[in-house]
Amino acid sequence: MKRREFLKMASGSVLLMSGILGSSARASTAALSEVKQIKKMEQRNLGGLRVSAVGLGCLPMVGYYGGKYDKKDMIALIRRAYENGVTFFDTAEVYGPYISEEWVGEALQPVRGQVRIATKFGFGVEEKKPAALNSRPDHIRRAVEGSLKRLRTDYVDLLYQHRVDPAVPMEDVAGTVKDLMREGKVLHWGLSEASAKSIRKAHAVCPLSAVQSEYSLIWREPETKIFPVLQELGIGLVPYCPLGRGLLTGTINENSRFQNERRATLPMFVPEALKQNMQIVRLVEKWAKRKNVTPAQFALVWLLSQKPWIVPIPGTTNPRHLDDFPGAAAVRMTAAELADFEKDYAAIHLAGHRADEFTESQIDK
Repeated sequence: MKRREFLKMASGSVLLMSGILGSSARASTAALSEVKQIKKMEQRNLGGLRVSAVGLGCLPMVGYYGGKYDKKDMIALIRRAYENGVTFFDTAEVYGPYISEEWVGEALQPVRGQVRIATKFGFGVEEKKPAALNSRPDHIRRAVEGSLKRLRTDYVDLLYQHRVDPAVPMEDVAGTVKDLMREGKVLHWGLSEASAKSIRKAHAVCPLSAVQSEYSLIWREPETKIFPVLQELGIGLVPYCPLGRGLLTGTINENSRFQNERRATLPMFVPEALKQNMQIVRLVEKWAKRKNVTPAQFALVWLLSQKPWIVPIPGTTNPRHLDDFPGAAAVRMTAAELADFEKDYAAIHLAGHRADEFTESQIDK
């Protein structure tokens, strides 16, 4: 008999049966006795996967936007998110590399059955080439086995191809993931920064549950590029950088400067562009007051109000900022408010592209 046995419920959740992490039940009980009362959050459907309306992106914890963070503090932050109702956690083998997965795995092991973990393959981390694309079938299998160990689990709830690899046919990628799903190691799968063409190819071989893409008030291209195909095929959207890499939170001004972190290389954050992009900051602040929420919450509220199959994954290293996120899940914009907002939005003009040239070269067109 296989060690992994799953009973899929109608909601898309999975109950673990015998043989999986034998001590998980005891660990879960112990952990739940130590945490505060778990808050509830609206649940949304990503192609059959039920998750909290707002997830947590676990990339910033490894210093992507500067700073160096203590493991104990970041594990506490992840558990704090769970206490606040977050059940959807996003990581990847390349974040660190490996560090983010390790911390997510340790933080969530005691409550593994109550959360959904998403991770990604697609860069040559296993081959010591983390900047190079690699989605060869043998690499995918090595990457997934490594992720399972670091995440302290026998299955991944949602596995993404991090970037489409033009050197490997999508049919081969989808076929490999389909095999992993048959083996019980992967429950749902998706693509990140994929074109409508790639989405259709992948879905034809093995149905996708979600597509991850940068999407926010400073980058709205997905609306015209992939929304129609997602709607048609019943695939969810998981926006990363939903807070515009901090720009939409009101914590950045035109005099902000960035060194030794991701924004230092992005055209949208160079001094001249940043000065012009204060227009969106002021607009968000105006609407946040109108909706009686914080600027960060409004940025999330706007996303949640677009489609019922959108689940943003803001990231943070700050407990105070983290506590802000769940509040967005209870607020929506009406159709009239969305129309009014679009009129205001049409009057502003953003400057600078969202990505540097190298990053852009690895995004599927």
